[in-house]
Amino acid sequence: MHTGDNNETSSLEQVELAIISELTLHRYQIPLSPTLPVATQRIDQRSGLVISAQLNHGQCESVEISPLSGVDTNNKPLVGFSEESLEQVIALLQQQLPLLINKPLTELANIASEIKLPSAAFGLSLLATKFSSAFQYAHVDDRKISLFYYQPDTTNEALAAKINALPKRTYAIKVKVAQASIEQEIQFIHQILSINPKLKLRLDANQGFSAEQAIEFLACLPKASIEYIEEPCQTLKESRMVYQALKIPFALDETLNDADYQFTMFDGLAALIIKPMIIGNIDKLAKLIETATEHGVRCIFSSSLEANLGINDLATLAAQLTPDEIPGLDTLANFSEPLMLENNQLNPQVTQLINRYTNELETP
Repeated sequence: MHTGDNNETSSLEQVELAIISELTLHRYQIPLSPTLPVATQRIDQRSGLVISAQLNHGQCESVEISPLSGVDTNNKPLVGFSEESLEQVIALLQQQLPLLINKPLTELANIASEIKLPSAAFGLSLLATKFSSAFQYAHVDDRKISLFYYQPDTTNEALAAKINALPKRTYAIKVKVAQASIEQEIQFIHQILSINPKLKLRLDANQGFSAEQAIEFLACLPKASIEYIEEPCQTLKESRMVYQALKIPFALDETLNDADYQFTMFDGLAALIIKPMIIGNIDKLAKLIETATEHGVRCIFSSSLEANLGINDLATLAAQLTPDEIPGLDTLANFSEPLMLENNQLNPQVTQLINRYTNELETP
């Protein structure tokens, strides 16, 4: 018993005292098929970065940093998500990463707390966290909240096949709304419930309705089947009006993307949908979760459409910070290639080395 404790302490000390001996920065680009919805826009490719760190005792970990920015399929800028561009993040990391070589691992978290770009702050704080045994041995629930959205060419048979293929323990699904006509989406949701009436719905409007449209839409659905609706309207005032009219709980998502967001409790607020890549470093996430939980508000992790490296890390982080909630991370099916291969190596088909920093040389 004592031997195990000593080994654990020794392992912890080894990580805490470890020195960063090498860092690499890769860029990735992966085509998406079919396209993925980003609120009312669509994207057909996902781009981002991978930072890999090796410590002096040989341990190596990698993280994904992929701000949800860029352009949509119509070459228009994505609106309402990450404010920083991928190029800004690259420039920042090329400035900061060389300074970490030969520094203790703890310096990663220190730098993450000072960085202003949320995706970079989250990625670096996550990289420091991934070396801990608590992260590596966290129990991850394999259940998922599957994602559905209206597609005009989807047959009832195909929809039924997707619903019937859900794992037996599935109790809720996420449905994107405010993307097609109200009539089409009402019919789509009734189709889902006719196939499996026991499903609970987490509706996500991405601020796409006016208050009147949201009330009209929700009034045509069985209230008992709706867990909550995420961001029904563009303003919090309108979303609260919808709740006052129908008493259907709402969740905040895009509202959290504002750098100045501070938690405030409102009647009808049921959940915060947390996108760590957009919010920032892990300490900031943990404080937000703690405050919301004290007010009885659920905190549910959601993806910013990361590739498989980021999604797997979010699942582990969710298991640590929100162990009673199943995160909404079912966004990988549209990726044509994995970022990380099964052997835990980067996929050379979609990645390209930008920089390697070592305690010997820096090479482009």
